[in-house]
Amino acid sequence: MSPRIQIDLNCDMGEGFGPYRVAKDEELLGYVTSANIACGFHAGDPRTMDTTVALAASRGVAIGAHVSYPDLVGFGRRHLQLSPLELITDVTYQIGALQAFCQRHGTRMSYIKAHGALYNDLAIDATLSKAMASAVLEYDPSLPVLTLAGSPSVEILGEAGVTTISEGFADRAYSSEGRLVSRTVPGSVVTDPAVVSARGLALASHQPINDIDGAPIIVDCQSICIHSDSPGALTLATAIRATLEDANVLVTSFR
Repeated sequence: MSPRIQIDLNCDMGEGFGPYRVAKDEELLGYVTSANIACGFHAGDPRTMDTTVALAASRGVAIGAHVSYPDLVGFGRRHLQLSPLELITDVTYQIGALQAFCQRHGTRMSYIKAHGALYNDLAIDATLSKAMASAVLEYDPSLPVLTLAGSPSVEILGEAGVTTISEGFADRAYSSEGRLVSRTVPGSVVTDPAVVSARGLALASHQPINDIDGAPIIVDCQSICIHSDSPGALTLATAIRATLEDANVLVTSFR
């Protein structure tokens, strides 16, 4: 008998600020297995972080630090020029803050994932990837980093001694090179629940999905992201979870 397919479902959370909320975090926690919690640099504040950590812990959902460029105004989606030292200290600051809230609620941080422009830059920039590796290894060498499947960052982080978790996206379009298509391009965000669910099952099963031009590509991943700020995110999360479970895929965190 072949082993049962396993996949993690992760989702960006805690991306409000003050009284503002951008997603249905509490409801989404019923369908995902890992929560990437904003650490204050692209979104989030102490109260939001505290609440989101408590909710994730109460649901048994793995908690990750969703670290970003210091870009509240641009929601972390602007490409900033940071030196290695700036990135190391910014990442250390953010993961330290999230860990404090984890300790407050009797839980732990299980991984790190970059957000937005930093995520995309890390995928292709060796200098940034090495700086990220330094930040992680100096803070806690046991923490894995969630990074874009098939990107150079997987190899660079791994060579530095950092455990990586390769990530795929069911609700974002890919280029033929396996990179995420810019959100400025029409069709870059996939919102049809049936399409997202089918892509999610294909990703979990290591089957091809179509790139933005309709050509098949393989994305070899261990975790699938659903963006909480995508239109109809809760519907997408509900649909993909049901599709995976109907196909006897074990949906579980990698911690």
